[in-house]
Amino acid sequence: MRVAVLNWRDPWQQTAGGAEAFAYEIARGFVARGAEVDFLTCREPGQARREQRDGITWLRGGGRWSVYPAVLARLLMARLSGRHHDFVLDCQNGIPFFAPLVVSRRRTAVAIVVHHVHDEQFRTHFSRPVAALGRFLEGPAARRVYRRHPAVAVSESTVAAMRSRLRWTGPIELIHNGVTCEDHTSPVLAPASRNGTNPRLVAVGRLVRHKRLEQVVSLADELLETWPGLEVHIVGRGPEEHRIREAASRLANPGRVFVHGHLPAEAKDRLLKTAWLHLSASQGEGWGLSVLEAAALGVPTVAHDVDGLRDAIRDGVTGWLVPPGATLAETVCGVLKELDADPERAAGVRTACVAWAATFDWERTRNAMAQLAVRNSRSPGTRTIG
Repeated sequence: MRVAVLNWRDPWQQTAGGAEAFAYEIARGFVARGAEVDFLTCREPGQARREQRDGITWLRGGGRWSVYPAVLARLLMARLSGRHHDFVLDCQNGIPFFAPLVVSRRRTAVAIVVHHVHDEQFRTHFSRPVAALGRFLEGPAARRVYRRHPAVAVSESTVAAMRSRLRWTGPIELIHNGVTCEDHTSPVLAPASRNGTNPRLVAVGRLVRHKRLEQVVSLADELLETWPGLEVHIVGRGPEEHRIREAASRLANPGRVFVHGHLPAEAKDRLLKTAWLHLSASQGEGWGLSVLEAAALGVPTVAHDVDGLRDAIRDGVTGWLVPPGATLAETVCGVLKELDADPERAAGVRTACVAWAATFDWERTRNAMAQLAVRNSRSPGTRTIG
């Protein structure tokens, strides 16, 4: 089977996040099953236009917007040269690639992956006319182009949003993310509050506007009276890093906020293991991969009750969702008091986090996608994959 995975970014680019981890793991799964895999994506300065890595052919071209016509041109060239792809996984990061417009209907099966519905986020990032165009492409245009093709959603919230907000009528298959962490079986850490240490809060993710990390940064001041020794750590990279650092510098307690930028996986996990809580102030996610990665280390998450995060967190068991009428600061303060006052409760939450994360496995995700490809394949020679 020849497979093409289309994704806006690759895992090594500056603003890569959970969508890139998902696409990468799926591509690796196809390679492990004997498929020939092309990963079509944009190109950052200094990156090779073509390279082989992990058995995958990485084909890069175009920038933030020009990646879309660049990818379609590659697919069309493959078709015209007779090197058809048997299966195309079209990952929608707000806007899909519209692969069905250029591939062979007779030879190539296409599935679209939707991580989350972006309609409100277009207003956050773009001017009104551009946001309106984005909503049209994500909704009516995608609904029509992909009406005969299977769709994949990564959470129950995304399925519901596709049905209600995008008015998607075709079949939608739910395929969860896995978790990449080697510590599923490691001992659950004792609560950080023991030994008289101060609370440490950690937020991990892309530094982009809709993550609303200024709410996390401001906790250093908002919780000052109750927790004077509290530390706030921000881990990740992205276009909002400078603005987040500026917000931290304006605090009454700027020395309590640490903006680390990108950290290697080992260093990130080492920091997370020392946290009382992992935090997310995002206005919406497809799933919340960082939530499960923290849970795998025994660290619960406090987040707003929004799409994706309400799926990744078992409220009151592996984390807490901010209730209606409350703020992130109020919820975090209450949770810190609860964990500090009841060591058994804190240990129970950490144990539940590890158990919850262990139920999500990338191999299960890869296998589900391989089976989807087989069921929709239009070439008899591809029926053995998976």
